[in-house]
Amino acid sequence: MPDNFYRNYGKRIFDFCFAVIGTLFCLPLIMGISLMIKLFDGGPVFFKQVRVGKDFKKFTMYKFRTMIATDDTNGPLVTAPQDSRVTKIGSWLRKFKLDELPQLINVLRGDIALVGPRPEMEKFVNYYRKEYTEVLSIYPGITDDASLKYKDEAKLLREAEDVESEYLQNILPEKIKMYQKYLGEMSFRKDVSLILRTMQEIFS
Repeated sequence: MPDNFYRNYGKRIFDFCFAVIGTLFCLPLIMGISLMIKLFDGGPVFFKQVRVGKDFKKFTMYKFRTMIATDDTNGPLVTAPQDSRVTKIGSWLRKFKLDELPQLINVLRGDIALVGPRPEMEKFVNYYRKEYTEVLSIYPGITDDASLKYKDEAKLLREAEDVESEYLQNILPEKIKMYQKYLGEMSFRKDVSLILRTMQEIFS
C-alpha cells in the first residue's frame, strides 16, 4: 500500500476495521474486567479524562478505572508505582496494559488511531505547544515507539520527588522527539509492526 494513500485514507480504514475485530475478539475479556471492577472495587467501571487530539481538538478518552473512585481526579496527573490511589485490580490491569482496552471505543469514534503519539492532557500539551503543533497534525494513538520504550514509565518515576515535573521536563521531551520521528516514518508496514510489538510486549 503506497505510503501517501495510507496516510490520507488507508490509516482510518485500517484503524476502524482492526478496532471492530479487536472489540469483538476482546469482548469476553472486557465484560470480565468490567464485572471484576464492579464487584471488588465498586464505583464506575470506566475512567474518563479529557485529552487533546488532532489539531488540538479535545475529546474524552476511556480507560478501565484503576484508581479509587473518589480519588481519580486528586493528586498528581502522573502516576508513580507507590501511588496509594491505585487499586489491587487496577495494579494488575496496568501491569498488562489492559486498562487501555476501552480506547478501542475512541478508535471507533474517530478520536484516535491505533498507532500514533499518545494523547496528552491539555496542561502538558500547552507546555510544549510549538512541538505539538506538528505532532498533532495527525491523530494520536493507543501505541507507538514511545509507549513501548516507556512501558515501565511508573518505575522511572519511582524516585522522583515531584513526578509531574520529572515527567514534564525529562520524559515528555524524549517522547515528543519519538513522535516527530514517527511522523516521517508513518506507513502501513510501520503501524503493523508496532501493533505486533505491542501485542508481544503484553503477552510476554
